[in-house]
Amino acid sequence: MAFEQIRKVFGFRDEQKALALTDPDTLALFGVLPSTTGVSIGPMSAMRVPAVACAVGLISETIGALPFKLYERDSKAALTNHPAYRLAHDRANPWTSAAKLREQLTTDALLHGAGHAQVIRLGDGTPYELHRLEPGRVQRDQEPDGEPFYLVTTPDGQTLLRHKDVLRVEAFGGVSPITLGREAIALAQAFESHIGGLFANGGRPSGLIKAPKVLDIEAKKRLAESWFKTHSGSRSGGTAVLDEGMDYLPLSTTLADAQFAENRLEQIREIARVFRVPPTMLFELTRGTWSNTEEMARQFLQVTLKPWLVEWADAYAQCLLSEQEDRDAYFEAVTDDLLTTDTAARATAYGQYRGMGVLTANEVRAGLNLPPKDGGNILENPYTSTGKDAAQ
Repeated sequence: MAFEQIRKVFGFRDEQKALALTDPDTLALFGVLPSTTGVSIGPMSAMRVPAVACAVGLISETIGALPFKLYERDSKAALTNHPAYRLAHDRANPWTSAAKLREQLTTDALLHGAGHAQVIRLGDGTPYELHRLEPGRVQRDQEPDGEPFYLVTTPDGQTLLRHKDVLRVEAFGGVSPITLGREAIALAQAFESHIGGLFANGGRPSGLIKAPKVLDIEAKKRLAESWFKTHSGSRSGGTAVLDEGMDYLPLSTTLADAQFAENRLEQIREIARVFRVPPTMLFELTRGTWSNTEEMARQFLQVTLKPWLVEWADAYAQCLLSEQEDRDAYFEAVTDDLLTTDTAARATAYGQYRGMGVLTANEVRAGLNLPPKDGGNILENPYTSTGKDAAQ
């Protein structure tokens, strides 16, 4: 538990060695992780890296935008009258839509390792609202038999909540991607700081001043101050006037400059790997083409979003359904919008399966997230009429 960690860090236990505030373990406790570059990475500092902000926003906003529905297992019919359907599909509470809550909790999981919402119930136990819990106010623990419970910090103190009363969505392994990829994120931030420092004074040295005689230290200082005063920042690119036979030797772009630019692109690819997002989705289009960009969009659904959607469906079912309801119904995200680029291929495949007698009409409709229709469970080829007149 976090309270025990704090006791250990500040030496409240006699048998534990107290840690200094500069110790890496202490920084990790407060969500700040040092790296080999010397840059400490936390949720807010990581979000200042454009690739990280793009990845977090892309995943969380897409998951929020995908509608979730509650279906009956046998018929695939949407259970719109169930209280849980409203919480997952319409509104989580009067001030937060279901989509917005999914976006917020997914962002919490990406930045902090897990996102939580408290289930508010009526007197008979029916789920009525979902309220987001701040990541720093939730501590997860478990009973000796493994059953989890949560300690939530409120203005009135700590409250213990059962696992059925807390909707929890966690990142892979319960650890946020910014923790697992802090070195790559820190290096990207170091690149940004380095290039920012260069451009703060007008960019890299554009040239050298060559003097015909050796200058003393004071003369060099005066020359440097005069040069930076008149030719740095917004004044760069102006005409220079040199005295005493001095020459200006311009510097061309070096191989190191090109390598620096390539390293910056590689850090975007590394961050894409950390979040399991195709690089083209982060607008790194160096190797992007029309064909592989469309394929990467499908990979985004299968590789990036699918584990999150399964996690959300399980979290909804665990908190909003009873044991009997969980056996008879299930939650599922409607991903049709993400597959629109492949509509023709899907239609062709379904048509071939129907013609071969592999799928019934209702099975095809289930694949399209449509309710069944009467007479749709017959395995016959709809494209032929042989035998139909004889049967009549």
